[in-house]
Amino acid sequence: MARYTGSVCRLCRREGTKLFLKGDRCYGPKCAVAARPNTIPGEHAQARQRKQSEYGMQLREKQKAKRAYGVLETQFHRYFETAERQKGITGENLLILLERRLDNVVYRMGFGASRPQARQIVRHGHILVNGKKVDIPSYLVDVNDVITVREKSAEADHFKALREGTGRVIPKWLTVDNANLKATVAAMPAREDVDLTLQEQLIVELYSR
Repeated sequence: MARYTGSVCRLCRREGTKLFLKGDRCYGPKCAVAARPNTIPGEHAQARQRKQSEYGMQLREKQKAKRAYGVLETQFHRYFETAERQKGITGENLLILLERRLDNVVYRMGFGASRPQARQIVRHGHILVNGKKVDIPSYLVDVNDVITVREKSAEADHFKALREGTGRVIPKWLTVDNANLKATVAAMPAREDVDLTLQEQLIVELYSR
C-alpha cells in the first residue's frame, strides 16, 4: 500500500480530531479541524457521519492511530502483534511502541514541526542514535539511548534555530538539551504521555474479530 500524499488537513477532518500533521498550523486558527469542526470531507460525508456501526468506530480508531504516526497497514499490524505478545495491556503496549519510533522521538524533541517533517529528517540521515547514523524512521529507541543531530547537519539553518529552544512541551520520558541538539530517553513512554485522542481498546477489539 502506497503512503498517502494528499492534503494532511483532510485526514484530520476525516478523523474529526487534530493529528498534528501540519506543524505550527495545527495550533492556530488556520487549522482545518478548528475552522470546520464536526465536518468530514467527501461528497456523501455527512450521510456516513450520521450513523456508524461498532465496526466503523473500531476502524476509525485504527485509521486515526495509523495516520497520526504515519504507519502503513502491514507495519501497523506487526506492531499490534508485538504488543499482543508483550506483558501488560495490549492497547497501551501498542501506543508505547508507536511513541518509541525514532521519527516520533525527533518530533517529540521539537526538532521536527510535525511527524512527517521529523520522518524526513531521519530519512535524510541527520540523526544519530548513540553516535551512529540511523535513517530508519521506524527504529525503536530504548531507555538511555542518546539521540543527537549529526555534526555536519547541525550547521543547517533549521538546526541552528533549534539551539535557542522550540517552546514545545517535552514529554517527561525525554530529556532534551537544545544547546547541544541532543536528547536522552530517560524512561519508557507511558499511556498518559500520548497526547492524541485515541481509544486504543477499539483497535484491540477490531483485530480480535
